[in-house]
Amino acid sequence: MDLEGRVAVVTGGASGIGRALVERFHAEGARALVVADRDADGAAEVAERVGGTARACDVADEASVADLIAATVADYGSIDLMVSNAGYVTIGALEAPDDELRRMFDVHVMAHLWAARYAIPHMVDAGGGYLLNTASAAGLLTQLGSLHYSITKHAAVSLAEFVAITYGDRGIKVSVLCPQAVSTNIVANSPTSGMMLDSALSPAAVDGVLTPEELTGTVIDGLREERFHILPHPEVAEYARRKGDDVDRWLAGMGRFQQRLFGDGETPADWLTS
Repeated sequence: MDLEGRVAVVTGGASGIGRALVERFHAEGARALVVADRDADGAAEVAERVGGTARACDVADEASVADLIAATVADYGSIDLMVSNAGYVTIGALEAPDDELRRMFDVHVMAHLWAARYAIPHMVDAGGGYLLNTASAAGLLTQLGSLHYSITKHAAVSLAEFVAITYGDRGIKVSVLCPQAVSTNIVANSPTSGMMLDSALSPAAVDGVLTPEELTGTVIDGLREERFHILPHPEVAEYARRKGDDVDRWLAGMGRFQQRLFGDGETPADWLTS
């Protein structure tokens, strides 16, 4: 997919990866851009810079996602690209509260499901369309220190695989964006303090921390080539291959990596007080 002349919706568009994608899509010649975010003022600022439309949207609420898509189709006649991007991270292992997992599941998984549920019928009627779901390298590998993030990002990738297989013959293309560390406010937007989360995020920074703007070039290339995995950190492809080739060896290696980072025998609960 080329962005010129397209209608694109970006959730989580007020900041970070979402904002950078909106601005890059504008530079690529998108016809219409809808910037959706819980932060209505931030969405309005981004939309004003690109001549787009701002929409308040809570992606953890099905009705809000449905309304976003319906309003976009009413305003512009179609949706060519639906970018389901909002997300956050917490720290914790088996002791982490179950309600935190349920909240994160809504944002990282159900939001993608609802975006697909309501956008795909319009896309099929128009002859095709594209879903870009922000997942994470954690969805292909794991996230040391965050059980909930690992679970939900894996589920996000699995959901995208199912949609690609099930609706591909109806003209629906799907990509998952799976970066490692990106300098965004994902920590600031989390319900857990940033100081606690820095340690949990540090493993993802082993191959460097990208700016959101640096990441967008990989996204544009991935959309043009219609690749399912969009990997701003190319090392992730090799890590995923090694995991697939010998998962027991990979698990042992990840265990040693965690020990080097955080100490032998420690758990995420220990990191909160260290």
